[in-house]
Amino acid sequence: MRTITLAAVPVLLLTIAACVEDVGKDKVAATVEDAPAEATKTEAAPVAGTPLVVDPAKSSIRAVGAKVTAEHPIDFKTFKGTVTVDGETVTAVEFAVEMASLEADHPKLTGHLKNEDFFHVEKFPKATFASTAVKAGAEADATAKGFTHTVSGDLTLHGQTKRITFPATIEVGSAEVSAKTEFVLNRQDFGVTYPGRPDDLVQDNVRMTIAFVAPRQG
Repeated sequence: MRTITLAAVPVLLLTIAACVEDVGKDKVAATVEDAPAEATKTEAAPVAGTPLVVDPAKSSIRAVGAKVTAEHPIDFKTFKGTVTVDGETVTAVEFAVEMASLEADHPKLTGHLKNEDFFHVEKFPKATFASTAVKAGAEADATAKGFTHTVSGDLTLHGQTKRITFPATIEVGSAEVSAKTEFVLNRQDFGVTYPGRPDDLVQDNVRMTIAFVAPRQG
């Protein structure tokens, strides 16, 4: 049986104290399902409305991941997106992210996230999302957090396509349309399985925050 020496006690207590909470705690988790086979082969069916181009200067796609000892924000710097509006109703949301543009809070971590342990951006240079449904209303727990809509669609990340459903807050104004969301994904669902060091394991949950602003023309 292994004996813990008195000298090791302060180190053990410091490690316990340094443990980071689950980044998904008290957040809404996205529903993740296998996408229909045709989702990876064909483009989404056209929807009614006019696509409005997302303004990247007013928009953002960010994530927060964590290991036992630290929480790390990640910013995806380069992306394109559209929000389709039919009258006063948002009917679709799409975006594509250049994965090599990701930037974490430390250069060494940024490089690690780009290699084959995590996103393997050389092999999988883009992540994409195309909605299949945008519905007014949200589940009770999501409504309590201020969300107004439920969005479903196909997310392709790390070479895998899954159908995800998450809450969003959508506002349609005369000058612009905004759509924002915060939800939790399990990285294992997309084949990102690197466990981390035995003494500093990586959390499976990743908290996503997306905010889009699309100006209306005319």
